Amino acid sequence: MEKFADEAVIEVTSGSGGNGCASFRREKYIPMGGPSGGDGGRGGDVVFTVRRNLRTLAHLRYKNIYKAQNGGGGENWGRYGHNGEDVVIPLPPGSLIRNAQTDELIRDFSRDEKDFVFLKGGNGGWGNIHFKSSINQAPRKALPGKPGITVKLKVELQIMADIGLVGFPNAGKSSLLNHFTNARPKIAAYPFTTKIPNLGVLSSGETDIIIADIPGIIEGASGGAGLGIRFLKHISRTKALAFLIDLSDDNYLEAFDILLNELKAFSADLVKKKRLIAGTKTDLPETEARLAELAAKYSSEDVCGISVFFGDGIKELSNAFLRLTAVPDAEPEAVLDDNSPDEIDDTISNEELL
Repeated sequence: MEKFADEAVIEVTSGSGGNGCASFRREKYIPMGGPSGGDGGRGGDVVFTVRRNLRTLAHLRYKNIYKAQNGGGGENWGRYGHNGEDVVIPLPPGSLIRNAQTDELIRDFSRDEKDFVFLKGGNGGWGNIHFKSSINQAPRKALPGKPGITVKLKVELQIMADIGLVGFPNAGKSSLLNHFTNARPKIAAYPFTTKIPNLGVLSSGETDIIIADIPGIIEGASGGAGLGIRFLKHISRTKALAFLIDLSDDNYLEAFDILLNELKAFSADLVKKKRLIAGTKTDLPETEARLAELAAKYSSEDVCGISVFFGDGIKELSNAFLRLTAVPDAEPEAVLDDNSPDEIDDTISNEELL
């Protein structure tokens, strides 16, 4: 089975602050100089950033420990230590960051793709120049830097697409994706050809529709049968679903109900998405009558027939995809009162994690 890295566990550590310095001026003609110890530098932050050229989390499996640089120690002559460099961790769009111990959601990059400072580095310690007073002319006190924090995280990837193709193995999902887009998924006349999600872009005028070919679902998939629930989660990010029903299969009238039940067992929200039913392989014998039976049984659903081999119904299906993904009229923006904060600081400090 091809490896598709959609989950990874990583350990991240912010940098420790540098220690403050306790030193005194020692110059010619100034044998009793005052304190001159500088402050320690600040530790580096742990920062997550979205990179649109990434498609999986494979890079997190090869390197799963990330540590920001520690701050430098303070020095004589009031010199401050250098600040530690941040560690920047790239993620593909649609990534989720969770606490590996509690499974608490920390960040959802499908909603906001701005850089996220997860852990701030520790502050540097004060040098003894801060402790000079009228009653203590020669303080020997300096503070250590704040230590960094280590957190274990679980990173998940949920593919972001406009249309998710749902169907039993060998229903024609990969063939349709291949016809619509420049994607080149593996296609063959046997079940479970697709073992990883494939993405393609359907361009229609000035509109681009991202289509996801999800590996085939079988009855019992929500309980782990077949490829199990591993890829069902990727459907949750799609705007709409296209159920592909193989009209050459003798179970064509029961297929939609089975697929819908598997999705509902995984998540009730999936069955609330906009959807359509596409009967595939209409170029084969007896499929025209079967398409009519399918449309009659599901008269309340949007049902169409397609043949990727001859191109029949493809234009109509493309238009249906455009309707499913059409953006509704925008709602008026909420008006903030004078007391509303302009920004929300979602950075997690070391103190909050201790």
